[in-house]
Amino acid sequence: MIVMKFGGTSVGSAERYRHVAKLVGGYLQHKPVVVVSAMSGTTDWLLNTARQLAESNPTAGPAAEKVIAEFHSKYQQVVEEAITNPPLRSRVHSEVAAHLHQLLRLFTGIELLGEVSPRSLDAVAAYGEKLSSLIMAGTLRDAGFKSEAISAERLILTDKVFNSATPQMAQTEKNCQDVLLPLLNEGVIPVVTGFIGATSEGITTTLGRGGSDYSASIVGAALSSEEIWIWTDVDGVMSADPRLVPNARSLRRISYAEAGELSYFGAKVIHPLTVLPAVEKGIPLYIKNTLNPDFPGTRIDHPREATEGVVKAVTSARNLALVTVSGSGVLTVPGIAARTFARVQDHNANVLMISHASSGHDLCFVIDKKAAPAVVQSLNREFERELSRKEIDEIQADDTIVIVAVVGAGMRGTPGVAGRLFSTLGHKGINVIAIAQGSSELNISLIASAVDEKAAVQAIHDEFISITGLGKSMRYSPAK
Repeated sequence: MIVMKFGGTSVGSAERYRHVAKLVGGYLQHKPVVVVSAMSGTTDWLLNTARQLAESNPTAGPAAEKVIAEFHSKYQQVVEEAITNPPLRSRVHSEVAAHLHQLLRLFTGIELLGEVSPRSLDAVAAYGEKLSSLIMAGTLRDAGFKSEAISAERLILTDKVFNSATPQMAQTEKNCQDVLLPLLNEGVIPVVTGFIGATSEGITTTLGRGGSDYSASIVGAALSSEEIWIWTDVDGVMSADPRLVPNARSLRRISYAEAGELSYFGAKVIHPLTVLPAVEKGIPLYIKNTLNPDFPGTRIDHPREATEGVVKAVTSARNLALVTVSGSGVLTVPGIAARTFARVQDHNANVLMISHASSGHDLCFVIDKKAAPAVVQSLNREFERELSRKEIDEIQADDTIVIVAVVGAGMRGTPGVAGRLFSTLGHKGINVIAIAQGSSELNISLIASAVDEKAAVQAIHDEFISITGLGKSMRYSPAK
């Protein structure tokens, strides 16, 4: 059994739905479970529309019906083009219309109240995947395969943290086995909604943006599947962003830990949490290209099986800010770090990197650019006394930076990697503002000016990756 997840671009049109149906049909002997994202652009449209309706002028008349009518027209066209059998097409039209009627009720409530809560946003966002699963299952049936759309609200039990829920794996495993295994045993292809789950009370939740990858890994782990395939629109995990490094190449094999580091620091191929359920069960993941299905893509598995190359990839993360708390008191006043990160937590700001000089004169950390003004304001209030006493000189944020992360299990125990890295950047005239490296030696992260992003990533790639031959074919490929 394999779990196959298809992203928004893979199901971005009627033609793509038909292509995916044919592709999935070629793996029937492996009892595929399909997990789908919303059609590309749909989730953004749903969330933006909900916010706009909440801010709309009630005296201007209802707008929810108009936007739903336009949205419905788009999906009617996709169903018309994707499904050729008239009775089947009519059935899918009815299913889509019923879902959009429910969405209209949500939009109308948001419009009347003039506000939208995190819970409401999750309920709204879920409809992209719900509609996609209906069309995908219909397209599979139209192609001659037995298929059924399954909402992950029936499968993935989560906590009540809306917009970024955490799955409760014990009950989720039972749900997946109770619902999906009987279908598979009957030769039915389940088409599961990605991205969403539900609380024990049945309230819809989402796993965070990009969470369909995570959904596939959760379902795969719950079913102890043989493999998990993430189908996207690129040839696997790349050694760098091709938009920054034209000679970037597809990596044939990386470890779970390397994949986690790359996704955390800017690589957009998989959701950062995707590897966690797979690691628990030791299930290999494949990142493959829907538009180039014969390409082997990237295999992600156990670290001891994936050690080729000192540096596997270099990635960068932007739209960040470096917040610095500086002054002699950072060293002498007890609890500065604890108080600092307590205030950061108040704003639910995710800290991507921390750097603290051995002299103790400053403490700096990287957070999302949007959160920085509020965090700095809170820190100024928290340390008002220390600032007045000059124990802390200043608290400031620099939002013109990027994190560049160099990732590779081969760096562990290899002398001279950091020296080569900083020498390479020095020769290019690139200033390193701060650095961080964990004891695992899997990742060296550095902060540079945003204007140096492309030059820094290209220089590091040329120094460590372009000459390693990582683009050569390896023997690992998914089951066929």
